[in-house]
Amino acid sequence: MGQAGMAEAAVRYLRSVRPPAPEPVEALPRPELRCVGEDERAPVDPAHFRRVLGHFATGVAVITAPPATPTDSPAGFACQSFTSLSLDPPLVAFMVGRRSTTWPRIARAGVFCVNVLGAHQSDLCRAFAVSGADKFAGVAYDAAPVSGSPRLSGAVAWIDCAIHAVHTGGDHLVVVGRVDALGTAADDPDGPLLFHRGRFARLSD
Repeated sequence: MGQAGMAEAAVRYLRSVRPPAPEPVEALPRPELRCVGEDERAPVDPAHFRRVLGHFATGVAVITAPPATPTDSPAGFACQSFTSLSLDPPLVAFMVGRRSTTWPRIARAGVFCVNVLGAHQSDLCRAFAVSGADKFAGVAYDAAPVSGSPRLSGAVAWIDCAIHAVHTGGDHLVVVGRVDALGTAADDPDGPLLFHRGRFARLSD
């Protein structure tokens, strides 16, 4: 069995032995990392790193997951670091901070939906970027066809996935999803929501 098969088998096993009631799950602590040795030059300044990388414009998505147990609630967070990964098999990936309190809930569910936000949904993005709030209050959504993850109304595209693999990447985790279903909005007059240099933006002619 190859690595992909082992990862899928592990996810199937974990999903088959979910506890009957939710248990406290702690996010992984932020690791102590150094990109250079103690006797070498200092690492890149984090503020400068963030400022330069901010010139790379990205789309904006909300990653959602269904309740992992009958007494749990849906989970979701705003995400810029989403990308397509593979065509055969169809895989996508997103990055999430190891301190995230939402990620353990998505991991327990074993599935997720990527909701690509439209240009009119900046307020929705801000709502899902807040920690500790009821992010789904007043938000219209239905169930994605395979995973049952919340599929947000008004999103320009959605990708329904099962967790395929998880890799460490410094102070983040790289989550790979196997795509089971996907689609686009019937009407998309405004195009996607973009993020560039710390601000929301939209496409223009």
